[in-house]
Amino acid sequence: MIKVNLLPVTRKKKKKAKPLPSFIITMTITTVLTGIIMAYLVYYFNSKLAAGKALFAANERKIAELKEKIAAVDNFEQLNRSIQQKKDIIEQLRKNQSIPVKLVDEMSNLLPKGVWLQTMSVTGQAIDVEGFAFTNSEIVSFVDNIKTSKVFSDANLQESKSTNIESIQLYNFKLTCKMKS
Repeated sequence: MIKVNLLPVTRKKKKKAKPLPSFIITMTITTVLTGIIMAYLVYYFNSKLAAGKALFAANERKIAELKEKIAAVDNFEQLNRSIQQKKDIIEQLRKNQSIPVKLVDEMSNLLPKGVWLQTMSVTGQAIDVEGFAFTNSEIVSFVDNIKTSKVFSDANLQESKSTNIESIQLYNFKLTCKMKS
């Protein structure tokens, strides 16, 4: 025989867990995503900062190297200027080397007989001459020769006075003139 129970069976219902509110789920997902994004941004900006520091250190080294090179170039330029100045001085001395010879040669060519020079000093373009002569006319002839010279100009007889040297009457003279440029 088969028994069939037609009475409804009351079964105990299992309590269903209350679903989490959607607000909590949304906030949890948002917090986790924000945490992940913040961790990535921290990593990204730390790597950028490290790269910037490395670039800054490399630029500092380059600046130090360039400063050394600039100092070397400045030292070279100063040495070059010094050498150029010395070279210019040597060239000027070479040019002026023949001037005293020309002056003395021209002066000796202009001396008449009976006149001799004791001193001759050159200061820039000005020339001071002292000497002796037997007569005043020989001194005048010497001054005239200087005035007609192509090397000298502005000859002026400063003084002429009679002196006795070893019982010989001589005339001591001083004159000035200028070199022509």
